[in-house]
Amino acid sequence: MTFTIHNGNCIDVMRSMPDNSVDSIVTDPPYELGFMGKSWDSSGIAFNVEVWAEALRVLKPGGHLLAFSGSRTYHRMTVAIEDAGFQIRDQIMWIYGSGFPKSLNIAKAFDKAEGLLEHEGAGMIADGSPTMSMYPAIKPSEYISPEPLGLLAQQWAGWGTALKPAHEPIVLARKPLIGTVAANVLEFGTGGLNIDGSRVASDDGFEKAWDKPVSTNISAPGGKFISEGIQHTVDISSNRPIGGRFPANLIHDGSDEVLTGFPDTKGGTWNTTKGARHFNNDGEPTGFQTSRQDSSVGSAARFFYCAKASKRDRNEGLDEAPDQTITGRDEGQDAMQVPYKTRTKVTKNHHPTVKPTNLMRYLVKLITPPGGTVLDPFTGSGSTGKGAVIEGFTFVGIELDPDYVAIATARIQHQLEQLRTDDVTRRYLKADETNDQLF
Repeated sequence: MTFTIHNGNCIDVMRSMPDNSVDSIVTDPPYELGFMGKSWDSSGIAFNVEVWAEALRVLKPGGHLLAFSGSRTYHRMTVAIEDAGFQIRDQIMWIYGSGFPKSLNIAKAFDKAEGLLEHEGAGMIADGSPTMSMYPAIKPSEYISPEPLGLLAQQWAGWGTALKPAHEPIVLARKPLIGTVAANVLEFGTGGLNIDGSRVASDDGFEKAWDKPVSTNISAPGGKFISEGIQHTVDISSNRPIGGRFPANLIHDGSDEVLTGFPDTKGGTWNTTKGARHFNNDGEPTGFQTSRQDSSVGSAARFFYCAKASKRDRNEGLDEAPDQTITGRDEGQDAMQVPYKTRTKVTKNHHPTVKPTNLMRYLVKLITPPGGTVLDPFTGSGSTGKGAVIEGFTFVGIELDPDYVAIATARIQHQLEQLRTDDVTRRYLKADETNDQLF
């Protein structure tokens, strides 16, 4: 497991890379929304066809690309990716519960325009959003949203301008194959998705037995099949269980807010014998046994992969990094009801859009062949790199901001050191287990 992070413009760096030199691309480019006033989030780079044309060139034939975007700008980025020559294969929805709406209270805007706000003037601060909404500079817990005063405000009470963000779309694209899927996989190792490796594990007893073919004849329970009127016995010990459900194009963060949005449901049924015939003890066919009932009950969220975020994930490996202060509204606050609060949160990793390592780990595993190389042209603080090295892949990152390069490097290096420590511990325990010694 190795990693390299280049400090520079992603187009320039990719131009220096050989053709067909990476196995997958997993990245979180700017959403082009001007987020928190950051200039890198309003440059248009994610909509630049040239970026994705270079990504296409360095990616092996059949290699997959996963790229995040915002719900408002996804289409612009996806069209650029398609125009560069990629095939758009699917869209994965990343659902989370930590978003808050940047909504303008229209009733309050009318009262403000008419000079009727009770807190007008001194003590008002702007929330920093493009709408420049004004809120009293007092503690949110002490703030009570004023009742609409003017006639227009009363008419438009309860109206705003935005929905609560709860998902980010991820485009799944593929570089065109050379020949068939099988031929492409044989030559380049790319072209498919790691389905079994990405199955959704659960604790509700789900298990599916997939029968490896043992005969061209119709097989029967107990290893028997009928051929030319004679009952034969064959070895079907090669049957292997496949744990977990087929991966879906929906992923969630497991937060309470998300889980409550899914109804409780029974597990349903699934095929276990692929339509194989069922025989009685005398070898006589009695019909087809095709499904098994899962009697478990729980949130339907269990059918989809849950990428929980560790609270320490953001700052792991940054003990020596300087403290940074980030500002913004407290998580979960509603701009329609609660005023802006200037938060002096001290953190080591000051990147504003850090993705959970578990999420990026799942994504790189889904599209990268064993021992492959993962490229992230917009590395940010390095979550893709962390996920890649955990899964045993080589990682190549590109990041324009030198501060983020330092953060990403420290986070990934820390992850590698942790993996080495864990490996040494496992080997030590295995060597000593015959003596029943731990340390």
